[in-house]
Amino acid sequence: MTRFRPCIDLHAGQVKQIVGSTLDCETSKLQTNYVSPHPPAHFARLYRDRGLTGAHVIMLGSGNADAAREALTAWPGALQVGGGITDTNAREWIDAGAEKVIITSFLFPDGHFSQSRLDRVLAALDDDRNKLVIDLSCRRQGSDRWFVAMNKWQTITDMEVNKESISRLEPYCSEFLIHAADNEGLQQGIDEALVKRLADWCTIPVTYAGGGRSLADLDAVRDLSGGRVDLTIGSALDCFGGDGVTLDECAEWNRREAQKETHRSL
Repeated sequence: MTRFRPCIDLHAGQVKQIVGSTLDCETSKLQTNYVSPHPPAHFARLYRDRGLTGAHVIMLGSGNADAAREALTAWPGALQVGGGITDTNAREWIDAGAEKVIITSFLFPDGHFSQSRLDRVLAALDDDRNKLVIDLSCRRQGSDRWFVAMNKWQTITDMEVNKESISRLEPYCSEFLIHAADNEGLQQGIDEALVKRLADWCTIPVTYAGGGRSLADLDAVRDLSGGRVDLTIGSALDCFGGDGVTLDECAEWNRREAQKETHRSL
């Protein structure tokens, strides 16, 4: 069943919504859609009070650890944390209250996938794949191919996101998080082709992010994926300064879909 999943993106210790393709080290090029006056804990409580589970907290660069911990303290055991996760700190974040850790860049030294690094991360989590989310956020290359992008989505790796790579990684994690980095923060619609492919390739839960802007996009992801892909909406949400959809509308959409699923199972 497709669900709306919320997020908390952290940059320089603040909750922000950023155009993903501009997220590099040169602040003059950074395009920021929204900087929240509220602390991370505010959003954790918003999601908790609406029963919006599976939220991811992403640390975009350094200087965000304290902000991430604040969110975890507000809703311990319910949030996923990513950004700078390695084999040496993965357990630390679980102990700090993360439900799961999300890992990307550490798995791709010099842009090449490392199985040994993945094994080390899993070992640090006592070989509990239920504690691990693999982030395969990607950028489109050509008309119908996507490659994993690391280092704040600026470095293209040698791993193509396809059925082969998905099948290779599924035994090591409980779910995937996949941002379409070229769509992230633009509010110009989802990458429909990628959503369809993810539904075909993935046999474990997968969350797509990038370009979501309305309840119609939630309907589209549900229909395109046959209910097998979840959607994150960021910049378009009212709580992030957007006017495309409200957080309460997304929560209500989840409730309606859950009721439909219950009726189908009776």
